Amino acid sequence: MRKTLFTASALALALAAPFAQAFEAGDIIVRAGAITVDPREDSGEVKAGGTPFTGSQATLNSDTQLGLNFAYMVTDKVGIELLAATPFSHDVGVKGVAAGIDGKLGSLKHLPPTLSVIYYPLEKNSAFQPYVGAGINYTWFFDTKLSSSADQIFDGLDVKDSWGLAAQVGMDYMLTDNIMLNAQVRYIDIDTTGTTHLGDTKVKVDIDVDPFVYMVGLGYKF
Repeated sequence: MRKTLFTASALALALAAPFAQAFEAGDIIVRAGAITVDPREDSGEVKAGGTPFTGSQATLNSDTQLGLNFAYMVTDKVGIELLAATPFSHDVGVKGVAAGIDGKLGSLKHLPPTLSVIYYPLEKNSAFQPYVGAGINYTWFFDTKLSSSADQIFDGLDVKDSWGLAAQVGMDYMLTDNIMLNAQVRYIDIDTTGTTHLGDTKVKVDIDVDPFVYMVGLGYKF
């Protein structure tokens, strides 16, 4: 009987171990996983010298890279988090513009570091820890290139960097006292302007990129 009670107690403690404590003030959390930026762009019309090409617009494709999160818990429920990633690459498409372009205007890379305040509403003895967050994003565009066909018509490609707000929902599930599964979805406000030249005429297009950002990975609590 004692052996049965001991076994049952040990099993209960083993099952309860992940629930012992999620986060507390002073914890550092590092997460890594696959992160996808999925632009939901709303493009203005392409303009040459201020004159729009009716029905024209720019497009961006999605891309997946290695995502990294670093968080510091200020209290048991509130933390400060930085989102980082390896550079994202996107093709810049163009529609409804003069013939001679194969639909691809060029390509670009970007980094979207995002600093957020995150809030965990549940008690720290729960293994399941949903959270919400809000913050500010800076998107740095670089390595912009025209496609081979567009390069025969236009001269150069410049994309303006962006500041914007960001919001997220996510969840951690504690596998052990230190290791967790993580999933998160973000919305980031990214507004930019792409500029090239046709001879001496400036050609530009305003784009609200406004992507949803999805990440799934593992985390470790120090």
